[in-house]
Amino acid sequence: MNKYKNITVFLIKFFGTYFLLFAMYAAYLNSSQVKVNGFKSSSLTTQVANQTVSFLNAFGYHVTSVQHDKEMSVKLLVGNTYTARVIEGCNSMSIIILFIAFIVAFSGPVKATVVYVLAGSLIIYIINILRIAFLTMMLYKYPNQQMILHNLVFPAIIYGTTFLLWVIWVQKFSHYKR
Repeated sequence: MNKYKNITVFLIKFFGTYFLLFAMYAAYLNSSQVKVNGFKSSSLTTQVANQTVSFLNAFGYHVTSVQHDKEMSVKLLVGNTYTARVIEGCNSMSIIILFIAFIVAFSGPVKATVVYVLAGSLIIYIINILRIAFLTMMLYKYPNQQMILHNLVFPAIIYGTTFLLWVIWVQKFSHYKR
């Protein structure tokens, strides 16, 4: 039994953290999204869309966001062209929850864990805004490449960033570092 203690502790910490954070996030979504008499995306999803718009506008593009009237998403329009949409899964919270659960499961000193969770979550959030902005402009310029851009290139950016942050954590800060 002692031989499997580290694996058992890891799994309990990972799944305990993941399900706790996921339950909190689900409660937030239930209280912030509206599906009656129209749609209203969560404030986090709307914020991500608006920050993407602000980023692109700062670079001289004319981009606007508007709540989609037929689904739970925020449309991104380049000029007057509906180019992309931000749905709940695009706001980075699900990947941040997964990131935090892994960091807690491979815990290190408390202060380092808290600082790394906050810094890593912020990095993931910012990379996600940049990813959506880049995807929006690539879809505007190359609409025929939607499948490869949306399904391969851009998930690789967010998941690659998260994986890199995990590797850095395990090698430099966790109690399991070599």
